[in-house]
Amino acid sequence: MTVVLDIDLLRTFAVLSDSLSFTQAGDRLGATQSAISVRVKKLEERIGRALFERNPRSVALTPFGADFLADARRILAVHDEALRRAAAKDAPMELAIGISEHAGGHHLTAALSAMRALAPRLRIRVQLGLSDTLIDEFDRGQLDAVIVRRNIAAEPGRAEDARERSGAGRMLFRDDLVWAAAPSLVLLPGEPVPLATIGAPCNARVAAVTALEAAGLPWTEVMSSRGLAAIQAAVAAGLGVGCFGLRHVPAGVRTLGPPDGLPPLPASEAVLFERGDRPAVSEVIARFAAAIRDAARG
Repeated sequence: MTVVLDIDLLRTFAVLSDSLSFTQAGDRLGATQSAISVRVKKLEERIGRALFERNPRSVALTPFGADFLADARRILAVHDEALRRAAAKDAPMELAIGISEHAGGHHLTAALSAMRALAPRLRIRVQLGLSDTLIDEFDRGQLDAVIVRRNIAAEPGRAEDARERSGAGRMLFRDDLVWAAAPSLVLLPGEPVPLATIGAPCNARVAAVTALEAAGLPWTEVMSSRGLAAIQAAVAAGLGVGCFGLRHVPAGVRTLGPPDGLPPLPASEAVLFERGDRPAVSEVIARFAAAIRDAARG
């Protein structure tokens, strides 16, 4: 007759072996002392050997019990790991994506819809932020993928150097930076250029300031915000000059350049960086990035 070892009996044996106290074992397992005693007796009967030496004042493992304890712990470890793996397979995947507003944050509706259609049980965390900040979090393993803006003519130390920090990345679409202002805003020669930008370390701001200073043009910051929408509103209202990707220029706003006394800005592109250690979500990330790219081109 084949002997089958019951997991609950083995767990009771292991817990009692830790404390050598029926009271403490009962507390840990939510059972009475008598129930613990019955379980131990059943296990001893099943294997045909005594596991504990008992007297009114103490409980101790028998020599066989001490040897059997190692086997019991191995069986319990394999059992518990199998249950953990089974639960993990049923648990929904989680995916953390960072996206810069300047790189395509306004296309999130299409991108998130595409991801949801592909993986309806996927738990998605989307973080909007500055390219530099997102790249730092990606490098620290806090994000599975990021879509950021990278200026092709980059100055050292900014997010545009992500090639060296996080690998080459994959270019999704070209979106060159342009100056933009309301038709009512007049730039007077010799007067500081009134800038409305996202605060540092936004690399669109860095590109604007770098270009102005390289051209020897004075500038003043008339508005700073953490969000792109506020800057777009300020520029559309005629408060100042903005520096945007061409696709982010607000309606009714004109683009400016050298004929208006402003220096050229660097070429720019939206780039995807993806971790290589999560093949289960790579297709989802690819669909998300493709939706951002297609919406930007559309």
